[in-house]
Amino acid sequence: MPRSRPAAVVAAALSVLLLAGCGIRIPTDPQGTLDRVEGGVLHAGISPNGDFVRIDGDLPSGSEVDALTDFAASMDAEVDWTVGSEEALVRGLENGDLDVVAGGVTDETPWTERAGMTRPYGEVTLDDGSTAKLVMLVPLGENAFVSRLETFLTDEAATEGVGG
Repeated sequence: MPRSRPAAVVAAALSVLLLAGCGIRIPTDPQGTLDRVEGGVLHAGISPNGDFVRIDGDLPSGSEVDALTDFAASMDAEVDWTVGSEEALVRGLENGDLDVVAGGVTDETPWTERAGMTRPYGEVTLDDGSTAKLVMLVPLGENAFVSRLETFLTDEAATEGVGG
């Protein structure tokens, strides 16, 4: 006999509580990105792109550089910057060398089969006058890390206007 809907909901809720009681974090990071970054180092790949990322001397600047610096600080982490092309930086995500990639990346990025992306946190006007939504790229499957980053970017965009 099939389970009633309320019984299935109760069973699912109990499963979540049991997992939480076992110390399992939901969402999870198979590669442990969030745990490694907290109190450690955020490995950030950046690709120069207008006001989002500028490379003028030793330290990068721009709205997304500021956002990632603040994100790292919120986790008591330092930032290790890697500058490169999007392709090279996506390889860094795939290899586990990078935790996040920024540089005015939009939700129309061609890299979605090789990298995850955050929810959109801002908009940008493109050269043709159309608009696109801004995202950052992250390693595939690192859901706890991306959830923390998305929450930060959403809050930062609402208060500071990052990404637009």
